[in-house]
Amino acid sequence: MHQKAGTILRLFRTEADYISGERLSRELGVSRTAVWKHVSALRKVGYRIEAVPSRGYRLVSSPDIIDPHEVRAQLDSARVGQRLEYIKETASTNADAFRLAENGAVEGTVVLADSQSGGKGRRGRVWASPAGVNLYCSVVLRPSIMPHEAPQLTFLSAVAAARAIEQTTKLTPEIKWPNDLLVSGKKVAGLLNEMSAETDGINFVILGIGINLNMTLDQFPDDLRHPATSLLLESGGPVDRSRFISTLLNELDRLYADFLARGFGPVREEWQRRCTASGRKVVVSDSGTDCTGGRFIGIDSDGAMLLRSDDDILHRITCGDVRVI
Repeated sequence: MHQKAGTILRLFRTEADYISGERLSRELGVSRTAVWKHVSALRKVGYRIEAVPSRGYRLVSSPDIIDPHEVRAQLDSARVGQRLEYIKETASTNADAFRLAENGAVEGTVVLADSQSGGKGRRGRVWASPAGVNLYCSVVLRPSIMPHEAPQLTFLSAVAAARAIEQTTKLTPEIKWPNDLLVSGKKVAGLLNEMSAETDGINFVILGIGINLNMTLDQFPDDLRHPATSLLLESGGPVDRSRFISTLLNELDRLYADFLARGFGPVREEWQRRCTASGRKVVVSDSGTDCTGGRFIGIDSDGAMLLRSDDDILHRITCGDVRVI
């Protein structure tokens, strides 16, 4: 059912005119009656599909929902998203993906949710996760790398998210070390990776991605540590969530394939180009207290920040909050 509905949506996206029932029947390998049932199922979840005798079917509009059919219809990936689990409401997509991975879920499995009741950010901070507006997803990966290299995948997901924002809006996001995306200096996305590993290798890594797509000002908590925003607030228009998700998963798939083939180098270079602090003086604080200052040189192979202080000492920073001076 899901696969057939996704195929119908993909055909609608590639055709501006009506598509005959006969052609849909032929493309799907099912009867005309079965085509009608799939179209009816799509209508029930909010798709407006026009049917005209002797002409066929035409997609008029799509609902403002995360629709796995729609996401699948726009996927062009080899690994990421080939298994897609959609949950309307959950405590945490990362926890769901972790359980699936422990039970043998294939690499590239994606867990999507419309809302989270227990979303969290870096260092245990709360991530506001209201329904109907944002993206909350987690991806299962099984790379053959050592545990100390796992943070590299956080930087990979940051680059993928930045690319997706550029492709679906007119905005140019900046990356803030280690795992935030900013627009106009305000946080629009956060990344939280978790892993299961042995001393000699990784069992799996969970890439957790949260992006504020269509959140309005009144939906942000009052006690945010840092200014936050959404793509809607910054661009002035709503973001098609299903299209955004498929764009993100496609970019993540391309970057991951390149990572497996060529290592961390290309991702590291692009991340550093996009980083708001690259080459600038910054202060790193921990628990609200400034502790280290200097010029941001870049990141090393483990994802640690390289900071050169005024006395020409190179510091390697693995945690903290960065503020550009």
